[in-house]
Amino acid sequence: MKTDSKVFGLLITGVLVVLAIALLHWRPGYFSNVRILGGVLLLQVVLVTVWHYERWFFAVMMLLFLWAGTDLPLASVGTQARWIFLAVGALIGIVKWLQLEGKHRLTAIHLVALLCAMSAVVSSLVSRRMELSLLKSISLVLLFLYGSFGARVAVTGRENAFFSGLVRACEITAYASAFFYWGLHFEVFGNPNSLGAIMGIVVAPVLLWALLATGERAVRHRRAFALLLAVGLLYSSVSRAGILACIVAFLLMCVALHQHHLLIKGAFVAVFLSATVAVLWPARFDGLVNAFTEDLIYKGKHQQGILGSRESPWQDAINAVKENPWFGSGFGTDVVELLPGTAGGIVFSTNAGLDREHGNSYLALLGYVGLLGLTPFVFLFLLIFRVIYRSCSRMWRTRELNSFVVPLVLVCVAGLVHAFFEDWLFAVGFHLNVFFWSSVFVLADLQSGTGAETASLARAWNSANVRTRPIALPSTR
Repeated sequence: MKTDSKVFGLLITGVLVVLAIALLHWRPGYFSNVRILGGVLLLQVVLVTVWHYERWFFAVMMLLFLWAGTDLPLASVGTQARWIFLAVGALIGIVKWLQLEGKHRLTAIHLVALLCAMSAVVSSLVSRRMELSLLKSISLVLLFLYGSFGARVAVTGRENAFFSGLVRACEITAYASAFFYWGLHFEVFGNPNSLGAIMGIVVAPVLLWALLATGERAVRHRRAFALLLAVGLLYSSVSRAGILACIVAFLLMCVALHQHHLLIKGAFVAVFLSATVAVLWPARFDGLVNAFTEDLIYKGKHQQGILGSRESPWQDAINAVKENPWFGSGFGTDVVELLPGTAGGIVFSTNAGLDREHGNSYLALLGYVGLLGLTPFVFLFLLIFRVIYRSCSRMWRTRELNSFVVPLVLVCVAGLVHAFFEDWLFAVGFHLNVFFWSSVFVLADLQSGTGAETASLARAWNSANVRTRPIALPSTR
C-alpha cells in the first residue's frame, strides 16, 4: 500500500512539473504576478501538509492562526490562509477518520457540538446582517467538524509524538515571546490580554505538567527555565483573566493528583521572596505592592471595585440581550450604535472601532443566538463539565501525573475560566479558540477510552526520561 502511494505521488509530481513547464512557455506573465505565485505557494503548502496530515497539519494550521494574531510581517497572509487550512482540515479530517482502523465512534459531545453549529446557522438567518453572520456560522461549523474529526485523527495512535511536540512548541513560544517582549521591547501579540491568554491558558499549564512529569535533570532545568519565562510574561501582561485561569488550573491539578506539597512549596517560595524584598528593599517592596494592587487587582479603578473594568461591558452586553432576548442578533454579530456623522439606526458590525466589548464569552454567545438558540450550547457545556469531572475523578484515583489527560484538563479548565472575562470562546479567528476546542474533543476521546490504547506516556520523549507507568483507561461505564 505504501509503495503504491509513493508511485502515485511521483506520478502526480511529474504531471504537475510538466504542466508548470507548459504554463511557463505559453503564459510567462503568470510567473511574474505576486498574487498568483503566492497562491501557488499556498497550494503547495496545503498539499504537503495534507500528504502528511496526521503529522504536520495541526501544527501548521495552529502556526498560521498564531501568526495571524501577531504584529509580525505577513500576518495578513496568515489571516487569509488560516480559513483555507481550517476548511481543508475539516474535510480531509472526515475522510481520514473514516479510514481509521477501529475508528472512533461519534459520542454525545460531538453530536451536540454539531447541533450548536446548526443553531448558529439558524440564528444567522434572522440576523439583519445575514451574510456576515452566515460566514461566521460556517467558520464555527468548520471548527467543530475539525475538532470532531481532524484533531482526533492527529492524536490517535501517535499520542507520544503529539504531546512531546506540544511541549516543545510551548517552550519555543516562551523563549520567543521573552525575546520579543523583553529583548526587543516589541509587543508581538499586540494586546497584553492576548499575551496573558496564551501564557495562562496553554504555555504555563502545559510546561508545568511537562516539568513535573520529566525525570531527566537537564531537561527539567530547561523546562523550569521556560516555565519561569512563561510565568514572568504572564505577570508582566497584567492580565487578571490569564493569571486567574492559570492559578485555577494549577490548584485543580494539585488537588486532583494529591500534589499538596506543590501548594506548600509554592506558598513558601512566594512568602520567602516577598519577605526578602521587603527587608532588603523596603521602598521597592512598597512600590511593588502598590503596583500590584492598582494595576493588577483594580486596573486603575479602585473606587469601582475589583470588577470595575468589567461592569460596563457586562452591562452593555446584558442590555443588548434584552433588545432581542429570544433570537439574538445573529451569530458573530452585534447591534451597535453608529458613530456620529454616519447614517442613523443600528448596524451589525465586526469592524475595528465598532466592536462591542462583551467582557464575557458566555454573555456574548447569549447576545448572538438568544435564549432559544442557547439551548444546545448549554448541553455542550454540561457535557464538557462531565468530561472534565470524569477526568479529574480518574486523576484522583490513579494519581498519575504523566497521563496525557492532565494537560488537556488544565487547558480546558483554564480556557473556561478565562472565557468568563474575555469574549474569545466562539471567535473562530482567534488562535486559542481552535486549540481549545481541539483539546476538548481530544480529551473526550482519552477520557472515554475511544481515542488511544494508553493515556500515559509509554516511552521516554526523545531527550527526556519520564516517570512512566502504564495505566488503564477510564471506564466507559
